Amino acid sequence: MAVLCYVAAFACALGAFLYQGTQSGDPVRASLMAAVVFFVGCGVVLHIIGTARLKGVLSGSGAIDND
Repeated sequence: MAVLCYVAAFACALGAFLYQGTQSGDPVRASLMAAVVFFVGCGVVLHIIGTARLKGVLSGSGAIDND
């Protein structure tokens, strides 16, 4: 899922770069750049959650550590 967020961020960045706005402060370009920030943040969070090692939760050993 994190990779999908990174791809969406890249697509929004490309869209913001290629978009030919009519105004200097175009709201469409601003929303595309805001989506880049959102998708990168979402990707980082999902990447961290996906690589977290939860001791005892997914190990399947059945033993309880009292550490």
